[in-house]
Formats: sequence, structure tokens, C-alpha cells
Amino acid sequence: MAPPIAYSLIATDLDGTLLRGDDTLSDRSRTALAMAVGAGARHLVVTGRPAPRVRPLLDELGSQGLAVCGQGAQLYDAGADRMVWSVTLERELAEVALGKIEAEVGEVYAAVDQDGVDGLTLIEPGYEMPHPTLPAVRVLRRDDLWTQPISKVLLRHPLLSDDELASAARGAVGSLATVTMSGPGTVELQPCGITKATGLALAAGRLGLTPAQTIAFGDMPNDIPMFDWAARGVAMANAHPELKSVADEITLSNEDDGIAVVLERMFSGGRTVPLIGRQAGPGTRPGAAQGAPRTQ
Repeated sequence: MAPPIAYSLIATDLDGTLLRGDDTLSDRSRTALAMAVGAGARHLVVTGRPAPRVRPLLDELGSQGLAVCGQGAQLYDAGADRMVWSVTLERELAEVALGKIEAEVGEVYAAVDQDGVDGLTLIEPGYEMPHPTLPAVRVLRRDDLWTQPISKVLLRHPLLSDDELASAARGAVGSLATVTMSGPGTVELQPCGITKATGLALAAGRLGLTPAQTIAFGDMPNDIPMFDWAARGVAMANAHPELKSVADEITLSNEDDGIAVVLERMFSGGRTVPLIGRQAGPGTRPGAAQGAPRTQ
């Protein structure tokens, strides 16, 4: 079996995908990315984390280019340290959506990511951060979450699983917002129609690249629109079953340098490394619609 073609754009999720469980990047993954970039490919981070929570990793990678942040609601220029494009979730829509969800499932705990390169993550009483290494500011009451424009709302429920909460939230909010599940304990509301594919398409266009030139790596259902947009989607061994079902291939886990395995195969001309699981067909979910962007 011949190795797949080397793609010009490598889009990687962070948590559960490129990063290990302790939020570190392995030497092998760093070397594989450097090899791909040295061969002429572009590496694009596509993450649910807001831009301020991504900046330290981009500095570590030496990245001076674009990064897709906030589930596709932010396009951040690392070299200029500025947001070149962003979409915010209106307070009124967020409050109505939360009310509808709580009418269905009872009390939820909420947090928000503020918009902008210096935006904070605010958490209300009862909300626990799924990533303890990421900084957050606790507020006294829910009304304090809306003091500045936000890119998304994060939800947790004291009893429901992430899948149960995400399903109930989708049924409750309808077209008020897009509901995503991006990791353990991370169900989110973002502007309607905005997904990772929105930001990925915008970034690729600015780089002069196309879906046919793109390979994407991910681990959670929020990566499905990105897989739908890209020519090839690679799920990690630790990925959610929904993502695995639409992936073109399944590599090793994030702890076992699954991205590096694929990049080494593509860019070093070495032997093809056996994949885990079956070869799935292309994704069936529709790609993301463009939201109302705000250029800064």
C-alpha cells in the first residue's frame, strides 16, 4: 500500500489530538510538524480554545501565522497578535438559549470566553474547568458573565453526560446557537452556523489553499465539520465514536503521537504505518455556514 499524498495544509485540533493529556507537545510531534513545514506544508491550529489560551502554544511552536480559535469564531494572527476576524454570540441569544436548556434539563453551570486577544474565561459558581491548567476568573453571579462581548458559552450539568447534555441542548436551542461537544465536560454554545469549518475555510482562503489540499486531525464531534470540509479527516484512537464514524482513517492516540505517525508516513517517504480501525467513508454532515463576521 503506497503512502497517501502529502497535503499542503495540516489542520490540527489541540486537546486530545495534538496535545497530550498534560497539555504538552511531545518531541516526536514537534519534529514531525517541523518536517512537514520544512517540506512546504502549512500547519494550522484549529481549536475550541479562545485565542488568549492558544497564544502560549503558538509561541512554543514558533508560529507567526494564522490560528483558528474559539470553535471557528476567531481567526487570530499570531505574528501581529491581533484578531483579524471574529464573531460574537449576542447576550440576549445566550440568555434565552440557557433558559430553554434549563427548562429541559434543570440547572446547568455556565462559563464564557470573552472575545478579543485579551479576553478572559469567566466561570459562574458551580462551574468547574475541565482543563485545570487553563486560567479562569470566577464571578459571583451569572449576570457577571456578560460584561464584555463573548465568543461562546460553556455548559456543564451535575448529572447528565456530555452526550446527553449536548443532545438536549440541541433540541432546546434550535437556531438560536450552534451546540458543540469539544471534549470531556465541554458542551458549548456558539454563534449559529459557526463551526471549525467556518474558520478553517477562511484561513485556507487567506493562505491560497483549498479543501483538496487539506488534511485534518481531531478527536471530538466538534471536528466533524472540519472533516467534512477537508479532503482527508484523521481521527485519533481516543476519538469520540461519532468522529470515528466519519473519518477517512484512524491513527494512534494523542498519547502515542498519532499525528506524528501520519506525518512521518506522508513526508519522510517511510513505510506506511498500520492504522487502527477501519477506513471510513467521507463525512455526511453538511459543512458550516458562514456567520456574520466582524473584521478587526
